[in-house]
Amino acid sequence: MSKKITIYKWQGNTHWSVDVEDSYGTEHHIGYYSHYSQMHDIEDLAKGIWDNEVKPKEDLLGNAIAECIQSDIDRGVEPNLD
Repeated sequence: MSKKITIYKWQGNTHWSVDVEDSYGTEHHIGYYSHYSQMHDIEDLAKGIWDNEVKPKEDLLGNAIAECIQSDIDRGVEPNLD
């Protein structure tokens, strides 16, 4: 995965939204800014997140359930979680 900073503004909104993604794919919301000129500290905040990133714990139960569901789909059986 790659690290990235996303700055976006939805049409009609008055604020910019800033997200940072670390190398594990975890998204971190930095904040909302009303003026583009206020975003001077984004790089420092992103570096702080990237310097302290931690590998997320693997969800073993969730992965096992997803594999069972995919197995049912592959066999042509409708998945049932009951």
